[in-house]
Amino acid sequence: MTGTLNRPTDAAGVDERLSAQAREFLARPHRLLIDGQWVDAADGRTFGTYDPATGAEITQVAHGAAADVDKAVAAARRAFDDGAWATMKPCDREQILWRIGDLLEEKGELFAQIEALDNGKAASIAQAVDVKFAADVFRYYAGWVTKLEGSTVPVSMPFAGDTQFHAYTQRVPVGVCGQIIPWNFPLLMAAWKLGPALATGNTLVLKPAEQTPLTALLLGELCAEAGVPDGVVNIVTGFGDAGAAISGHPDVDKVAFTGSTEVGKLIVDAAKGNLKKVSLELGGKSANIVFADCDWDAAVQGSVAAWMFNHGQACTAGTRLYVEDSIYEEFTQAVADAAAQTPIGHGLDPDTVLGPLVDQDQFDKVNHYLRAGIEDGGRALTGGGRHGDTGYFVEPTVFVDVKPGDRVVTDEIFGPVVSALRFSDVDDAVRQANDSMYGLAAGIWTKDISKAHHVASRLQAGSVWVNQYNGFDAAMPFGGFKQSGWGRELGKGALDLYTQTRSVNIQL
Repeated sequence: MTGTLNRPTDAAGVDERLSAQAREFLARPHRLLIDGQWVDAADGRTFGTYDPATGAEITQVAHGAAADVDKAVAAARRAFDDGAWATMKPCDREQILWRIGDLLEEKGELFAQIEALDNGKAASIAQAVDVKFAADVFRYYAGWVTKLEGSTVPVSMPFAGDTQFHAYTQRVPVGVCGQIIPWNFPLLMAAWKLGPALATGNTLVLKPAEQTPLTALLLGELCAEAGVPDGVVNIVTGFGDAGAAISGHPDVDKVAFTGSTEVGKLIVDAAKGNLKKVSLELGGKSANIVFADCDWDAAVQGSVAAWMFNHGQACTAGTRLYVEDSIYEEFTQAVADAAAQTPIGHGLDPDTVLGPLVDQDQFDKVNHYLRAGIEDGGRALTGGGRHGDTGYFVEPTVFVDVKPGDRVVTDEIFGPVVSALRFSDVDDAVRQANDSMYGLAAGIWTKDISKAHHVASRLQAGSVWVNQYNGFDAAMPFGGFKQSGWGRELGKGALDLYTQTRSVNIQL
């Protein structure tokens, strides 16, 4: 594998690869967005956010807590109750969401560079994937604003004699939404949450992950620039206590969370106080099934991307690689050889494909599993340790000789680590693939279209990709089976997470 950690800096220690816009953004204070104003945390505290490629502090961010959540929720409640957003002409709200998408693309380099610095991912990939997809999400939901229709209902009411009625339904917003997003796709997850919530007329309090707060704050600036009224979008940066305050807040009507299954269960418990609506996009340990009749080159490259995309820090990562017996040895070696050639480096390096893990905790966790893989009897065809001596870089690792119950097979690692297992036939592949508490995603590689449909129909996964992996689109619903979550994001289905139905029955 290749890689460099060179970080060219100017006399002030600022990375010379950063644009003037990025430097200007980093140099300003990073406050909370509450009721249209950028404000310090109530107690004045801040915390540092760090470049995972070097461990160096990037900047300080306001440390929001429960008191700040209270203010943000109060602002969101006022903004919802005054109706300026929910009752705005649909065509006007549509134009504002579309404008957010335009602004994202116009400032794509800025968002990509900040994402690379804060999260570690390659800026080139962030601009081509994260920014572009985020802009598309806002435009997709902009299109739905004018199409949120109710229906007329021909009621019978046989007990009412000859009296006639006019009955209809309305799709109305839920109200104040708390939205808690993870650190692996900071901008994209914010867009997935804000797009449908804003399209349906809700107001919200967004809490980004403490590791990666910066692009969410930038997005808050864009919302204001695009014309979103004060108080509709509020952003509180902070730690788990802020997320807990949102989840349990009595004036929050709905909470949406993306993150680990363990934290998702805590959110469900916190939400029961006022029975707020809950949607959860949680963990995964996804199966990627390769049949002997696959397109070899496409399957090799696709299977590498399945578990290495975003440095393996993806809930959909295809980290259980099931390969048909007859090609197992040759195929796993080809995957290992391809992974070993991946350019590793700083996210601002244009050649980088694989960047660092997000922080020390994640680095320690992944290294724990690298040791566990060997302790449980596995063998690394490539990788197996740290890359370099600076930052949170881990070598892409392919484990073979693993067993179904090994920790690297059952646990969500969230790093560039894959475990390869054999299967004998379709039934064996399906049985092993479904042997998980998770059910988020799966991949199938075969030239036999009948086999592809048959296997897809039997997999316990919310998304099944055939002869591709991570095939996302704003119009396709996304979510998990089993302990991978509740509800669906993206697509038309996400509108159900942020609306409720009102029935109106009028006696004529």
